[in-house]
Amino acid sequence: MKNRDFIITSLQPWDIEIGSTIKNTALEISKTNRVLYINTPMDYSTRFRGNKNAAWKHRMDVVKKRVSPIRQINERMWVADCPFCVFPVGGLPTACLFDTVNRINNKMIADYICKVASRFGFTDYIHLIDTDIYRSQYLKEYIKPALSIYYCRDFVIGQPYWKKNGARLEAMLAAKSDIVLTNSTQFAIRFKKYNLNTFPIETGVNLELYDARKKWEVPEDLKHIPSPIIGYVGSVIALRLDCNLLMDVAQSRPQYNFVFIGPEDETFSNHPLHRLPNVYFLGKKRVETLPAYITGCDVCINPQIINDITDGNYPLKVDEYLAMGKPIVATSTHTMRDIFAEYAYLPANTEEYLQALDAALKECGDKNKEEQRIRFAHTHSWQHSVQKIYNIIEQFQAF
Repeated sequence: MKNRDFIITSLQPWDIEIGSTIKNTALEISKTNRVLYINTPMDYSTRFRGNKNAAWKHRMDVVKKRVSPIRQINERMWVADCPFCVFPVGGLPTACLFDTVNRINNKMIADYICKVASRFGFTDYIHLIDTDIYRSQYLKEYIKPALSIYYCRDFVIGQPYWKKNGARLEAMLAAKSDIVLTNSTQFAIRFKKYNLNTFPIETGVNLELYDARKKWEVPEDLKHIPSPIIGYVGSVIALRLDCNLLMDVAQSRPQYNFVFIGPEDETFSNHPLHRLPNVYFLGKKRVETLPAYITGCDVCINPQIINDITDGNYPLKVDEYLAMGKPIVATSTHTMRDIFAEYAYLPANTEEYLQALDAALKECGDKNKEEQRIRFAHTHSWQHSVQKIYNIIEQFQAF
């Protein structure tokens, strides 16, 4: 697909510091099409009580008109920061009040989108909504895209903030969209109830960054930790990871060193794991350094806890591990069984985890298996992922 205009509204801001499915998707689309990525506005609650990090400061500079709201990312792509705040809706007591205020917010965002789209001459555009259940709820009505696509790549309605209105609004958004995309077959089954034009697509991996053939130097804070190293790279949060399982496994294999690379939530920060001599928390790292950390691990893990959020979610980190050729042990979720069963050990309990780690370590240095993992990861490039989106759009428009 070439020379089309795409407008993307996402729950995820462009300024996010971790790897991002929607950012990589947007960049891939922009190789042959024009893309306008809308940074949805912060609400007044975030303005006055939010984390005053660099992204917050930039948003405030935009709101106060100190800097331009438009940033050009490449020849065909722009990010537009909304130069205003919207009303917080999460704590509103009734569905009626929530819908009224949310519609006001949507109208403000829509007016701004139309203004920027007109400035750049965007016409006949495709609107891709990335899990933005609230602030994109009425945009199809207001911006009138040629095609409206809802992309669900996470079970956000399982999180506390979304439980009150999320399930109701997500079903409505899926039903009114022309196409629904999901990043797992399990999510696709759920959305077929609302929209028959629902299609699962696999996400991609940044193969330019996660390249096992490059010579990566193991970072200093990992280099001093003795092998074997069992590594995890990503956010260390109790909503997704099984801290009790990790405690049992680390205590049962004191000869293995367990290393976590990524920011921790409060549960993990205060967990007894920190008192074990064979467990290391190295903290958040820059994205461009993560392949070096993976290089320094003997086996990579994704010890997810099974819940509605994790079971159908697509674990991008597994593709990143595979692209670096690493043996993998990951909890047996629906998506792992559906896509990665041939390339990872998939234990379902503590004893199976221990056996899987022992077996995976024996594969270290097996060049044939390493190459097989890398080749499989290369079938999950962003080019492949976006081409699936193009094929679905063309198939839909052909009818």
